Amino acid sequence: MKLRTSRGLVAIALGTALVLSGCAGGNDGGASPSPTESAGTGVPTPSAADVAAVEAITVTGDPGTEATLEFEAPLEVSAPTTRIVSEGTGEELVEGNQVTMQFVSYSGADAAKAGESTWATDTPQSFTLGDPQFDLLNPDLIGQKVGTRMLLANPIEDQSGITTVINLVEVVSTKEIPTRAEGEAVTPAEGLPVVTLDESGKPSIEIPEGYTAPTELVTQTLIKGAGAPVSLDQTITAHYTGWTLDGKVFDSSWENGTPLTIPLSNLVKGWQDGLTGQTVGSQVLLVIPPALAYGETPSEDNPLGGETLIFVLDILDAS
Repeated sequence: MKLRTSRGLVAIALGTALVLSGCAGGNDGGASPSPTESAGTGVPTPSAADVAAVEAITVTGDPGTEATLEFEAPLEVSAPTTRIVSEGTGEELVEGNQVTMQFVSYSGADAAKAGESTWATDTPQSFTLGDPQFDLLNPDLIGQKVGTRMLLANPIEDQSGITTVINLVEVVSTKEIPTRAEGEAVTPAEGLPVVTLDESGKPSIEIPEGYTAPTELVTQTLIKGAGAPVSLDQTITAHYTGWTLDGKVFDSSWENGTPLTIPLSNLVKGWQDGLTGQTVGSQVLLVIPPALAYGETPSEDNPLGGETLIFVLDILDAS
């Protein structure tokens, strides 16, 4: 299934081996006691046994190259547990900036590597520092510097039960991302949903009376940015709001507080077709028929099936 714009799926963009949010509800058979939640965060607090287990992991390999992890298996933790392996010396990691990292993952069950690393596949991954979807990384990385290496051991639940996955993350770059589209205003075609921006750039729409759902994708540039054209193989950072045809918001990065960073190829076909060729800095209105969104048939797992969707997107970055 393709990734959607739902924020609940954003963490998956980092790769199936790196699980950054959520944790198992228990640890049957493990040595660590049940964790308690950290005040105000909803993230369980690691036990002393969890911390000791992660401290015992040996990390070898020079910064800038894939690290090797060595530890005695099975390694289990009862809650997400982190450790700064080495501090970086580059630019400071500031909340709200885009962070790009490499990572490698190991299974706590047998100390074997869990899939190929991003170094091996040449696919470094990016996210917005401070995004709540990455609350297992944010507290330790905010205020650190480029080059920082961090271990994250996380218990996850899958079909076979509870498994601890150990990730070694290395931050390789950071950069400031604009907060809204900037460029030359474009007069839209008549009859389209009317977009209004507040002082921060957050959009709202007014759907004309009698507006008929299109059978093909509608793409309307509202602001023409001065950046490079977006290609399908890039990772984009975008602020967006999505509405159903009755004008109800179903998803919004503006409401969630941070823009979305995700490979364009992982998103619905309407986004792929509508944003490819648009320039960084642009704001784009998309009206997407069901066939290019979430399909023609709604279900309990796919409530947007059959819906024509309207998006306003600010393309803040593409890399």
